[in-house]
Amino acid sequence: MTKQLFPLALGGLAIGTTEFIIMGLLPDVASSIDVSIPVAGHLISAYAFGVVIGAPTLVALSAKFPPKSILIVLMILFTIFNAFSIIAPDYNTLLMSRFFAGLPHGAFFGVGTVVATKLAQKGKEAQAISSMFTGLTVAILLMVPFVTFIGHNLHWRYAFGIVSLLGLLTILSLYLWLPKLKPLKTVTFKEELEFFKTIKAWHILTIVAIGFGGLFAWFSYIAPLLIHVSQFDASQVSYLMIVAGAGMVVGNIMGGYLADKKDPATATIMLLSFMVISLILVFFLSENKIISILLTFICGALAMSIGTPINMVMLKSAKHSEMLAAAFMQAAFNVANSLGAFFGGIPLFFGLSFSYPSLVGAFMAGTGALLCIIFYKKYQQSF
Repeated sequence: MTKQLFPLALGGLAIGTTEFIIMGLLPDVASSIDVSIPVAGHLISAYAFGVVIGAPTLVALSAKFPPKSILIVLMILFTIFNAFSIIAPDYNTLLMSRFFAGLPHGAFFGVGTVVATKLAQKGKEAQAISSMFTGLTVAILLMVPFVTFIGHNLHWRYAFGIVSLLGLLTILSLYLWLPKLKPLKTVTFKEELEFFKTIKAWHILTIVAIGFGGLFAWFSYIAPLLIHVSQFDASQVSYLMIVAGAGMVVGNIMGGYLADKKDPATATIMLLSFMVISLILVFFLSENKIISILLTFICGALAMSIGTPINMVMLKSAKHSEMLAAAFMQAAFNVANSLGAFFGGIPLFFGLSFSYPSLVGAFMAGTGALLCIIFYKKYQQSF
């Protein structure tokens, strides 16, 4: 990773930390502000809703400005809104702060994705994008467990203090090390939107929402899977999550490499297909502890490896609309999160075991792979 790309990775670390720490701190937050855990769970949804709303909106409003300025302003907003969580006196205030903290998330990654390709050596654009998402994977691997530990043992508000500090460090690194680039926008907003009037654009977004949703059908219920099916002690789950995080770090690097060596659509099809196989193996073999640990690593790796290739598919397809397209991709990833958790939970509603969400995930990933094959056959000349 170059010094120029480091600020983008640091931003990914900050964003990934604030996105996932709330999940581990829900009981602490709920107790502190005197609400039930299900009600506190709306804090997760509020953040995701902020991402979906903010990604295209903030990019549209800021696209005519230099990308360095855009990223700094987005991270200032991120830092301020996360700081509000430190002092939020009640549930409603905290809910609003989580929504506003989500607004810059997708826009940062959207602008950062395009900036990374501009800073990359020719033929290594996908690896540059994966460098930015390294921060996100390191957040899942190390920062989230660490900050969750601090928040649980001291106070959950300290967790958001650490996130705000990461935001400040990102602002400083963007100012010092990110090169000045000309505004990335070359067409009007109305012209940018023309791409989203095409079937091609929504085909790609559907691949993300359904195919990547397969990851979240599995990952949303990984803790009860490991406890009730693999028979691990509940105290061991946090360590096993580090295994999944390590897989995601490896998968992120692998995805960037594959997307540069192969056309990104082919890489996406291949990785989604492997994801289907792995999730089916989770369904059948998770009762074996050793195999369960191995599959946790493999599924984590395959899940994160898909992100860079499908982003490259979108960027290659959305000529002159790259920033808005990249922002819409972040919204689609959050839709995938919601769909995966929802559909993965349906078998549990009917009393089936915690291995069944992975089977739902396999079906979703398989549908995504099929949609990607159809896309490739129809638009392969684009790659």
